[in-house]
Amino acid sequence: MKYIFMKNYFILLILFLVHEFTSAQVVFSDEASVLGIEVLCGNSLYGSGISFFDYDNDGWDDITIGTAQGDNVRFFKNFNGNYIEQSINIITDNTRNKQINWVDIDNDGDNDLFITNDTTGNKLYENLGNMVMLDITASSGMLTESLVAYGASWGDYNNDGFLDVFISNRDTSIPNILYKNNGDNTFTIANLEAGLDLEATLYLSFCSAFIDYNNDGYQDIYVINDKIDYTNTLYKNNGDGTFTDVSVISGTDIAIDAMSVTIADYNNDGWLDVYVSNDLPGNVLLKNNGDGTFTNVAVETGTTFNSVAWGAVFLDADNDTDEDLFVSGEHNGSISGYLSSAFYENVYDENSLYYFNLSNSSIPNDFTISYSNAIGDVDNDGFPEILVNNINHDNITLWKNNTLNTNNWLKVKLEGTTSNKNGIGSFIEISINGNKQYRYTLCGEGYLSQNSAIEFFGLGENIRVDYIKVTWLSGIEDIIYNVGSNQQLNIVEGSTLSLNEEATQAINLYPNPTSGKLFTNSNKTYEKVLIYNTIGQKVKEIQFSENESSIDLSSLKPGVYFIEVLGDISKQTFRIVKY
Repeated sequence: MKYIFMKNYFILLILFLVHEFTSAQVVFSDEASVLGIEVLCGNSLYGSGISFFDYDNDGWDDITIGTAQGDNVRFFKNFNGNYIEQSINIITDNTRNKQINWVDIDNDGDNDLFITNDTTGNKLYENLGNMVMLDITASSGMLTESLVAYGASWGDYNNDGFLDVFISNRDTSIPNILYKNNGDNTFTIANLEAGLDLEATLYLSFCSAFIDYNNDGYQDIYVINDKIDYTNTLYKNNGDGTFTDVSVISGTDIAIDAMSVTIADYNNDGWLDVYVSNDLPGNVLLKNNGDGTFTNVAVETGTTFNSVAWGAVFLDADNDTDEDLFVSGEHNGSISGYLSSAFYENVYDENSLYYFNLSNSSIPNDFTISYSNAIGDVDNDGFPEILVNNINHDNITLWKNNTLNTNNWLKVKLEGTTSNKNGIGSFIEISINGNKQYRYTLCGEGYLSQNSAIEFFGLGENIRVDYIKVTWLSGIEDIIYNVGSNQQLNIVEGSTLSLNEEATQAINLYPNPTSGKLFTNSNKTYEKVLIYNTIGQKVKEIQFSENESSIDLSSLKPGVYFIEVLGDISKQTFRIVKY
């Protein structure tokens, strides 16, 4: 009888632990200094730009940081989860750098660099290969004089396979600019030919975003403008290289102190929504109604912030299948009632409604004055981190995701062939038991920020995805079926016939959490298993024999570990909890 009781108790304990680990609270900790990033950005007006982008294409998200006047742009290369500053041969005149975009302007496979500036001219650097950068600003046809430029968002508005760029200039005497990429490393101002009478509509524009708000396969442009005298503007792409202002009829013509625009499908209905930051009256969440109109649901969803907000970014921080929201703020916590930042956890209730819970215990002691932020994956564990650019005497913040759950994930990186090389403007749809998620690839979204080139999907407890569908700007659709979890898929446009076999052969490790031994359910042969602790130290290496189907962790202390399973041409990473 005692044996039966103890056995049942043990089973209940295991079930409890599994529940706790799969539903644990989101936890971040600032580990910028620990990971090698020591940067004071100084007192730059309205902050500086930030990029969490793998600029050298080695599979690890690097960090690029704009700075105040008197300091150059800073580059930090990611070496297996730790950062080392490196020098790249660019000249930025030591002035106030704003937007930083790594983007492949010529589709040659390496990332070029574009930097806006609000005191001197913008800079465009061509990557000649091996990170050798050449200043081609003048020869590119871009204006070299000061434009008081802030945001730069990239998209392919005419679907010719080359990325164009929209520049937001915060000056009522200088119009915003749409540059058309001619495909030969030159650009042409396309304001008039695209039907954008920007010279007649001069605003204080902070940033913009390319967005396909009506799902017609053409990229529209949403421009956000500071001060209540200037309404935000939505330009509908007519599909013939021209645009029409649909701000009023779409309900997007809001007049606020707009600072940042962030694009995501927060409610997974297949239509892109828009989040706009503001000051005390509150931020705006424009829910896409799917009929060409939007409705502000910030109050209903609990995302108004009601302080002085700047950068914002959506991310599924706990990989529970819905996207959460992080907002940076201008206050340092010294004034009661004002938020310095906010982490909003997305909640899906029993009435099929999405709303957000403020959960600032997830970002403890965040009392910095912050502007731009971006997401990436420091250690390739599938749980995204948040990078924040602060001003004055506060170091950069890197919110390391230390959430203790065993939710599964999937990462997707795109490479265009007919479409632009970066795959910008593509829709990615996944389905699990009929429940769908959507991501839209952007470049230069948010306030002075650039996110990782990777699109992150949280899968919860699901170990497989029924299908992934990528709809490229070219109109090509790639569909991959029966995809395993906890891996990164690199999808090349038009290549899904070869990818389907590789994706379905992904392995899974179980049970998780485990008391000592993991098992695999795959017949695929793997060569080596590497096990790391949470600070990136390798604690164990196992040679995986052909007939082996388990991994012994009994010698390890209880805690969280990252396990890399390596094959001849593939790699999968797992976050495992040992108790």
